[in-house]
Amino acid sequence: MREGDNVPKIVDHDQRRSEIVEAFLAVVARDGLSAATSRAIAAELGIGTGALWHYFDGFDEVAAGAYMRITERTNDRIAAATAGLRGLDAFYAMIREILPLTKETRDEAFVVVAFWGRLAANSKIDQSRADVGDNWGGQIAGRLAEAIEDGVLTATIPIPEVVEVVLMICIGQQVSAVMADPMVDAGRRLAMIDHCLSPWRP
Repeated sequence: MREGDNVPKIVDHDQRRSEIVEAFLAVVARDGLSAATSRAIAAELGIGTGALWHYFDGFDEVAAGAYMRITERTNDRIAAATAGLRGLDAFYAMIREILPLTKETRDEAFVVVAFWGRLAANSKIDQSRADVGDNWGGQIAGRLAEAIEDGVLTATIPIPEVVEVVLMICIGQQVSAVMADPMVDAGRRLAMIDHCLSPWRP
């Protein structure tokens, strides 16, 4: 027997979980959410379907992992888009990375909304959810405060309440992208955000 024969191959557990999540997102981007079955994900990776469940307890965990990956991607895009910007310029650059305005963000909306549906039926996966509300809300509040300093918003704007409305619009538009025509005019989505700020523009 040669040295190394019959030695089990060591697989990095976290790396394989990450690969499964990426395969799930790749199938969604190419073929749509309905096509992202366990069989399709396994085929994307060139492994047997049963091998998926050595790394995840079920599809709910895969969906939670995809949700967290999308959150990470969105945060990276926001950081890149807002670099060197402040105030309303940074605010709108951030919002454009959250709203479903492109194919990428519309694909993400399908995954995110599907995760919310699974979360409603399985509260155990809530612990895997990244808390984006506090993170994004804090960033938006900071940009609105800068806009006051820049003189493009009045100091009377109730920042906490406006932040909440803006986040709810973003959530609602993700649901709209899934439930209605995903090609709805991007300008209308942004116009809703404009409307929230219009009372406090000098």
